[in-house]
Amino acid sequence: MTASLPVIAVTMGDGAGVGPEVTVAALLDAATRERCRPVVVGDAERLRQAARILGASCVIREVDDVGDARFAPGEIDVIDLGLLPADLPWGKVSAVAGDAAYHYVRVAAGLALSGEADALCTAPLNKAALHAGGHHYPGHTELLAELAGVDEVSLMLSTPKVKVIHVTAHIGLVDAVHRIEPGLVERTVRRGHRAMVRAGVAAPVLGVCGINPHAGENGLFGNGEEDEKIQPALDAVRADGIDARGPLPADAAFYLASRGDLDLVVAMYHDQGHGPVKVLGIETGVNLTVGLPVIRTSVDHGTAFDIAGTGTADARSMIEALRQAALMSRAAAAGA
Repeated sequence: MTASLPVIAVTMGDGAGVGPEVTVAALLDAATRERCRPVVVGDAERLRQAARILGASCVIREVDDVGDARFAPGEIDVIDLGLLPADLPWGKVSAVAGDAAYHYVRVAAGLALSGEADALCTAPLNKAALHAGGHHYPGHTELLAELAGVDEVSLMLSTPKVKVIHVTAHIGLVDAVHRIEPGLVERTVRRGHRAMVRAGVAAPVLGVCGINPHAGENGLFGNGEEDEKIQPALDAVRADGIDARGPLPADAAFYLASRGDLDLVVAMYHDQGHGPVKVLGIETGVNLTVGLPVIRTSVDHGTAFDIAGTGTADARSMIEALRQAALMSRAAAAGA
């Protein structure tokens, strides 16, 4: 039974944040072990520190590669990169931790891209630490796209109540409005549709948000952006049978999604999508990168430096990220 479970490469995130704690807690969760075979890429000693903080009785077992992992109860298998000093402070931006976090992602992504792991699940990065460490990416999404050699990917958030994919993400609002154009909207809608079908929704219904309040309200707000930037994309995808509705006022779209009328919301920019999702379910929210050649899930929260090292971090998002990685891995294998 265990040998048939998908292998998930797990990064422990920024070592100064809550990543090590939520990683340990999630990997010791009984349900996680019934769903997948996790291998951490990180620093073994930091995970031992996290286990002590949590009061968790477990063995942090160093392995050279996935083939050495035992996936035994009460053990966490770790490909130990040994990049962190033993006295690294909790809860502070560190160039060393940022550099290490980059390398955890690099190695774990390599395992997924080579087929040694069936999916990738990541604990949170700290962008300031990542930049201080010399790696200038807005976040995981852009970093993974470069590692995978993919020109364009989409950020998707998933909670039990609502799912959202973003046309633009980690750029300023003014820049986002300029970047949005029919081709980008169309490609995002198609990526979202494929992701939902892959997740088992045979005929997903997508709600596509407008840019302006009330989706422009027939030209009363904005400068016709909905007609210029969004409507041509909707016409193109509908011609191929994709049920994409809109442009919708964002508040209406999320209301419809929360009551089950929409399977996926297409948001035009970061906060348009992130705000409602975090209100509706941050504790079990999951971040996915759509458009990669591998499955990647992540927690939907940051490094939480204010509580790092205290043993109070909530691991439910990490547990859910591992669950969805395992589910998508099995669905992908079934469809292969």
